[in-house]
Amino acid sequence: MFDKPRPKTCTHALATWLTILCGVLWVGCALVPLDPAHAAASASAVPGSETEAAEQEAAPSDPYGRETPRGVVSGLVNALAAGNYGEAAAYFEASVQPQGSAGDDSSSDVDEAARGEIARQLQQALDAGGSLESYAVLSSDPAGTLDDGLPPDAERVGKLRGSEGAEPTPILLTRGTGKDGARIWRISRETSDAVAAQLAESGTATGAARDNGPEIAGASIQDWLTLFGLGLAIYLAFQLATSALLFLIGRMLDKGRDHPAFRFAKAAMPPLSLFVAIVVFQVWADSLPVSIVARQLVLRYISLVALAALTWFLLRLVDALGALVITRMEQRGQRQVVSVVTLLRRAAKLLLLFAALVAFLDTFGIDVTTGIAALGIGGIALALGAQKTVENLVGSVSLVADKPFQVGDFCKVGDVIGTIEDIGIRSTRVRTLTRTLVTIPNGDLSQRQIENYALRDRFLFNPVIGVEYGIGSAKLLEAVERIEGVLSDHERIAKPGFRARFVSFGASSLDIEIFSYIEAADYDESLVIQQDLLLLIFARLEEAGIGIAFPTRTLHLVREKADREQGERLMVAQQDTGQG
Repeated sequence: MFDKPRPKTCTHALATWLTILCGVLWVGCALVPLDPAHAAASASAVPGSETEAAEQEAAPSDPYGRETPRGVVSGLVNALAAGNYGEAAAYFEASVQPQGSAGDDSSSDVDEAARGEIARQLQQALDAGGSLESYAVLSSDPAGTLDDGLPPDAERVGKLRGSEGAEPTPILLTRGTGKDGARIWRISRETSDAVAAQLAESGTATGAARDNGPEIAGASIQDWLTLFGLGLAIYLAFQLATSALLFLIGRMLDKGRDHPAFRFAKAAMPPLSLFVAIVVFQVWADSLPVSIVARQLVLRYISLVALAALTWFLLRLVDALGALVITRMEQRGQRQVVSVVTLLRRAAKLLLLFAALVAFLDTFGIDVTTGIAALGIGGIALALGAQKTVENLVGSVSLVADKPFQVGDFCKVGDVIGTIEDIGIRSTRVRTLTRTLVTIPNGDLSQRQIENYALRDRFLFNPVIGVEYGIGSAKLLEAVERIEGVLSDHERIAKPGFRARFVSFGASSLDIEIFSYIEAADYDESLVIQQDLLLLIFARLEEAGIGIAFPTRTLHLVREKADREQGERLMVAQQDTGQG
């Protein structure tokens, strides 16, 4: 009688949000300056609070961007890429400290030249297989990383390859005060000494810088081709492995390519294989004897591709898990959970995209702390202004927890009677018997009295059979017994608990009341059984010659006294006339 519509789901949100993310990435690449030092300086120019603003006024920013470990490594790599070892010297701690100065930059020209030579030697050591931490890992906090097991004024930013059997030598930064009073980070003297000692041991301390031919962006074309070839080889290898794995999965599963597991693997493998390939490339390329400039630049921006691949995979994983849960809930008949699962799936996607956007902006050195704090304050204001929306959301959660009905149930909600057509996040829609659609907010719905007719396990069969008055008491008793016999013999009447009793002298019939329950799956089936019972009762009474009473009325006509006297006079007059 009442059709159960299929629950509605939303799958186009993924495409919409991926389009938005791609647009944001494109705009970011076009507008964000690629110079890390400039980006760090721009980010530090935005204070997070009045206290930070006061501190920035008291301590001027460093022109080399050495306020953070990330700024030091970025500035050093840029200087090495440009071949400007004089500028690179500014990122090294002075070898000799003049009296009355605590680690400032007022060293002599000889010391600056020595530090420039150390910068060249460090580049040689890094090109020979040393490594620097990736841009995303480096701390952008002026205080550095405080839980790395090092003193507060020390930071580990890389390592140098040791001799055979020896442990790698860490590249350390130390924090001090510059000549302008700013607190800055620089490569420690211990690291400079270790670089000089390592190159002296290998016999290349005074050698010329490696020359591999023409350069692009501070690195030789040969180094760029080496990294590109390695990345392409790893990517193709993983693509072949993915195709082979999908082929094996399709052969192992019963339904082959139609199996849900295969469909999920086919959707998840491309982003997952791309992400794993990038991770393998990063690990492998980090130890290649190629220019540190090329490695740092490639590893920095390929991390964006890894971020996109990971986000892509997680979005597909959320979709797959959501679809699996929805299928299970529909199989169990818990279709009201579909709306909540859909809400959670959308929320998870939004959180993933937001986290990916934050990581993307962080790769370009943009401080998002202030923006996140502003979003928190805006969220509180939004929550205060959207109390009804929150109330409806809580109401939908309570409906799912209590499970008073599900999609397709025929219910009475307050004064509204109809079929539940959809259970949404904000409201529930009911299709009434007149085919109108009533939308009830979930906050209001959770407070109403709900009567669910679809959850009835039995249906009441309680008619009153009226037989004719003239049948006599014996026939009346026989009628009761025959009706009870029909109830007793019918397999769909719940037993025990049924009865048929003579209950009253009606206006035009002798009333026999039936009280019993019909066992049926739904209302439509109960109507069919009820019709069968009534026809059987009618046939049994008809066999015994017992008629079903219908409304009758007996009229007694009584003349008034005046009418009788007038009639008598007329009769006397007629008799006199006849005699005459």
